[in-house]
Amino acid sequence: MVHDIVCYSHLRWRFVYQRPQHLLSRFSTEHRVIFFEEPVYGENDDHYEINKEEEKDIWVITPVLFHQENNLSLAQRMRSILDAVLNKLQVKDHIAWYYTPMALPYSSHLDPLLIVYDCMDELSAFKNAPSALIELEKELFRKADLIFTGGHSLYQHKKSQHHNIHPFPSSIDQDHFSLSRTITEDPDDQAHIPHPRFGFFGVIDERMNMELVREVAERMPDWNFILLGPFAKIDPDQVPKLKSIHYLGQKTYNQLPTYLSGWDVAMMPFALNEATRFISPTKTPEFLAGGKPVISTSIRDVVEPYGKLGLVNIADTGDEFIEAGKKILSGADEGSWWVDVDKFLSGNSWDKTWANMKKIMETTMKANQISKSDKTRAYV
Repeated sequence: MVHDIVCYSHLRWRFVYQRPQHLLSRFSTEHRVIFFEEPVYGENDDHYEINKEEEKDIWVITPVLFHQENNLSLAQRMRSILDAVLNKLQVKDHIAWYYTPMALPYSSHLDPLLIVYDCMDELSAFKNAPSALIELEKELFRKADLIFTGGHSLYQHKKSQHHNIHPFPSSIDQDHFSLSRTITEDPDDQAHIPHPRFGFFGVIDERMNMELVREVAERMPDWNFILLGPFAKIDPDQVPKLKSIHYLGQKTYNQLPTYLSGWDVAMMPFALNEATRFISPTKTPEFLAGGKPVISTSIRDVVEPYGKLGLVNIADTGDEFIEAGKKILSGADEGSWWVDVDKFLSGNSWDKTWANMKKIMETTMKANQISKSDKTRAYV
């Protein structure tokens, strides 16, 4: 019997296309996926919106709560909506897949066949993180049958907290991003920007070192910096506003290879702070699959393995960034770099990640069934 997967996420399905979308889209080829988002607030009574993804067995649920206080707690109101959704979709035996521990107060009454926590980030270190998150994550670690982590550094940080924990760093859809190597067209809003171009796509938030971008842009006025993506948790009016820095807004996942194809260098100017201490940027292999040399600050999961293997240039200061940029633009890094990149990426794909996760889930479910059977016999 194929079981439904009920996912609880702090990220919205139609936000930036990243790890949850990659994995759950693949799971949806074999399972119905119910993607339960955090609530939004409106003027009407509590209700929910339900939307099915085209050509995928993914049902996106957005709870809509009346903004005024009432006598019921947030958890009770969310639990009522969750129960109504599961009843409407006739969900019975299911796998619970958590991206956020904040869902525990309204979902812990359920009895799923398997509880998985895909711990993709150290969420408690992010700006505006809820005060209850740390304790709820401890509870989720106690309840979960299985933990995945979004990278090796996060795995090292968490591995002592659970007996069944496995690292799964960022993967790639190589066929998608390798299109950048052959695309020659330039999008209208990028076509007018002179070369050389240094590009980034992703969420522009407190994890970005925008002062580094500002410094390099001021010192190298002939270089142009293109940033694609939405702003989150930072004021767009406070980011550097220079003629050579271009904020082109959020693009769809399908548009990214076309923009990437027109860059000379891809960059990951992340700040080195608590919010980035354990991140494993998905864009690292995506940029490389697109055939672009990369300059990144010294994020641990980028330095190891990409930096140490010479696949990515590491630069934390303006001087280091400019030196790396000049070297790349001179062509000094070419040589066997392409061959080394392709060899490394050949073993990296979301399909393989999904398949390996699925095997571990199946093994864990079988072990759970044996354990429950043994306990039942012990009481006979």
